[in-house]
Amino acid sequence: MGDVSAEPSMEDILSSIKRIIAEDVETGGPARARRRAAPPQPAPIEAEDEDDVLELSETVPDSAPAPVAAAQTPTAPAEKILSDEAAEASRARLASLSRLVVKPEVAGSDTLEGMVREMLKPMLRDWLDANLPDLVETMVAKEIARITGQR
Repeated sequence: MGDVSAEPSMEDILSSIKRIIAEDVETGGPARARRRAAPPQPAPIEAEDEDDVLELSETVPDSAPAPVAAAQTPTAPAEKILSDEAAEASRARLASLSRLVVKPEVAGSDTLEGMVREMLKPMLRDWLDANLPDLVETMVAKEIARITGQR
């Protein structure tokens, strides 16, 4: 295991985070490129004032500044990429697909096994209609021959 004394303390971590945030505020952007170039060294342990500690139980005032991303959004309304007619037609098709997937009309058809079973039913019905009478007649004839041959 690693040496516990070599790991940075909570104060070191917090001061490093504060320093990075301060750099971001000063430069107006993230300091990610600078952090990749040279990894930050833990700041020396200093006695910090109680005012510098962020208490998570404190509420944030309502007059907080707007996020940077919101300030960068364009003020002109965005042009729609899709017409209302195309959107409605797509929505109707997707709704019918959703009904099939979420609420299948036939119980068990929402699984692969159920879907295969439903697809095979007409094929099986056709095969049975064509072959079952001959199979039954052949098997009955064999059984009669077996029974009568024993007596």
